[in-house]
Amino acid sequence: MRGRLLLREATACAALVATVAIGCGGNNGSPPSAPGGEDPAGGGGNGSTAGGGGAINSNCTVFPADNPWNRDISNAPVDPNSDQYVASLGRDKKLHPDFGSNPSYGIPYIVVPGTQPKLPVRFEEPRESDPGPYPIPLNAPVEGGNPTAGDRHVLAIDRERCVLYELYAAEPKSDMWHAYSGAVFDLRSNKLRPDGWTSADAAGLPILAGLVRHEEAAAGEIRHALRFTANRTQNAFVRPATHAAGSTSDANAPPMGARFRLKASFDTSKFRGSAKAVLTALRRYGMFLADNGSSWYLSGEANSKWDDDDLGQLKTIPGSAFEVVEIDEIVKNPP
Repeated sequence: MRGRLLLREATACAALVATVAIGCGGNNGSPPSAPGGEDPAGGGGNGSTAGGGGAINSNCTVFPADNPWNRDISNAPVDPNSDQYVASLGRDKKLHPDFGSNPSYGIPYIVVPGTQPKLPVRFEEPRESDPGPYPIPLNAPVEGGNPTAGDRHVLAIDRERCVLYELYAAEPKSDMWHAYSGAVFDLRSNKLRPDGWTSADAAGLPILAGLVRHEEAAAGEIRHALRFTANRTQNAFVRPATHAAGSTSDANAPPMGARFRLKASFDTSKFRGSAKAVLTALRRYGMFLADNGSSWYLSGEANSKWDDDDLGQLKTIPGSAFEVVEIDEIVKNPP
């Protein structure tokens, strides 16, 4: 269970007082069906590796080529506090792929048509959520399965409009969704969320952008930064993150949005397959600290096609193999 859930439990009563029904209408009174051509139980969506960040289809890339997620930072300077940040997560702890062939392991997503009926969403945190309705069918896959005590992320992409919809702690109801928070991202824009706003992720970042996607890894090239968690984070953030949920003011704990990179000196010659593609991406694009959780846990899509032996190679890599890219400005989380 992610550390963020502890924060959620602590604020649940206050948030429920402010709960409102967001975005009435949009479903024309009928329940939505599964998106055409998509498997509601699976991840992934008919993409290619062309364009910024890897295309969802021939129409949509995951943010423009100059977006921070798609920026090559292999030659960026190292932050002066890099060693302390790495030590706070554990230099001897190993990288862990938080996904695999078990379909309930990892974060699923679906691609829906522009005609997908929209449903209202009731948020526990409406102040920092983008209002509905969201074009997410009630049979969309929920992270970990449903019901579950986990983070229950739900992700959907409108493939015609190139818009990403994400929910956190999502539960389908008879004719709507209930969620703690939600965010909408225009995949053709570099616009960030307002400072202090969460998303479906503690850091206010888009989750989809940082997933290890099977189609990209299998093709041997991942052209974007990845997403990972840490068990101890500073109550501050660095952009493109816009929110923090840390429990400490310790300057040696990394802020949300800190970008970790595999050191150029780390030998990757013995790695193969998807693991090699992941390591190449970690060296070129790095990984953003996006949420509280187990340290060095790397996020990937839920997909039964993953080769667990292949991914298991990643579990041999220690935290000491990483360094932190120089941080321009650390922003304290607004009250």
